[in-house]
Formats: sequence, structure tokens, C-alpha cells
Amino acid sequence: MMDQILLKGKPIRLAVLDYGLFRVHSGPRDVGICGFAVQTDADELVLIDTGFPAKYVADAEAATAEDSLGSFGRVLRITPENTSEAQLAKLGLTTADVTLMIQSHTHIDHVGDMDGFPGVPILIAKAERDLPRPLYWSGKQAMEWPARDYPLVTEDFSLATGFEVLLCPGHAPGQLAFMVNLPDTGWVLLTSDAISRAAEIDEGFAGSWDVPLAVHHGARIMQLARERDAFVIYGHSPQQWPSLRKSPNWFT
Repeated sequence: MMDQILLKGKPIRLAVLDYGLFRVHSGPRDVGICGFAVQTDADELVLIDTGFPAKYVADAEAATAEDSLGSFGRVLRITPENTSEAQLAKLGLTTADVTLMIQSHTHIDHVGDMDGFPGVPILIAKAERDLPRPLYWSGKQAMEWPARDYPLVTEDFSLATGFEVLLCPGHAPGQLAFMVNLPDTGWVLLTSDAISRAAEIDEGFAGSWDVPLAVHHGARIMQLARERDAFVIYGHSPQQWPSLRKSPNWFT
């Protein structure tokens, strides 16, 4: 199945998309909500994750109450500029430019606009797609699966030369992380929520869906990062997020 969606080109640049800011009560800690755009030298565009649902842009307080999200945290900033469409526009791109969508996993802050790219295949771990509905939040499973082609990930594989998809269950049943090799920057590890922040490693990944798996895969991908001298972009790092280069800027 993977042969059907292998990219033709190699990554040439990567952008961090700013989907807003959220305060987790535990800590508390203020975490950025991020996605990624990866462009290849064959003019392909891969979109990784899409942030919170649009209702959080319209009325974050009402949406939080509807989803019972207030027990976990609260939205600090999700504006019209923090949508996937607006973030792509800052890069001079449109939703029509997206060749492939990837869902790193299906929690609420990653799947909000999963249905917003008609006709675009959605690469996702089989363990996530096998669920009756996306995980969403706290067992609500409020979203349905969009009608799309779903290439399914069952192991690590190379999506293209210099673009590796890493299956890292632990935070979620089908958590994905990514290794992207750029011409100037070199290897970049996108941990997504396989490692939300560096401190999570020392904390033993407490609260994960499967703690032993999270510990195992966290160690595995960090070892890979050390071997390749990769720049690591964490999924939700309060320390890294404020100074991290974001759209409209690219890593090349």
C-alpha cells in the first residue's frame, strides 16, 4: 500500500504551523499547538496535522464547554490566523496545494480540520484508523472519519528519500513521529506527541495511553536523533515554542 503514496521528490523545506496556544492545568504550562508543512523538489506539499476544530476559533469558551475540555486546560489563543488554511496562506500556499495529509494521531488538537481537504489522501497509523471514530478527547470520539483514501502505517517506512515516518505508539495507539532531511538544516526530528517536551522523558511519560510503549519509543527516536545529529522539534514544548521559527518562515 505504501508504494501507492510514496512521494516523487525529496524534502527541500519545512514550516512549523502555529495553530494557537493552550494552557494545560497540570504545571500549569502554556503549550503551542503545531502542525507542519513539508515541500518537496517535485512541488509536492505534505500537511501534518490541522489543529483544533473550527468551533474553537468561533467561540473557544463555548467549544471548551461542549467538549468538557475545561478539566484538562483552556485555550489562550486560537484566532482565524491559527487555522490550517491561514497558516498555509502565510506561506503563499492554499489548501489546493496539499498533496498528502498526515495525521500524527487523532487527539482534538491535531484533527480539527481533517475533513477540510477533499480528495487528499490521509496517511495514518492503522491502529488509529481501526478505531470507530478519531480519539478526539476523553472518550467523546465526537468526530466521524472523513471519506478519504487512508494509506495505513503499520511500521516505520520511508515516504520519500529523506522523509521517514516512525510508528511510535504510547501517547496514542497509533502515534507517529517523523524524520525529515533538509538541504541546509540536515535531519529534523518531529516528535509530535511521541515526546511532547524534553521534560517528559525524565517524567517517565506519565499519563500516556501506554507508558512502557511511550518510554520505549521516546528513547528509540531520541537515539536516532543523536545518531544523525538531528534538530529536534517537540510536540508541545513550553520552552521551545516561543522562539521556534514558524510560518511564514521555512527551515531549508
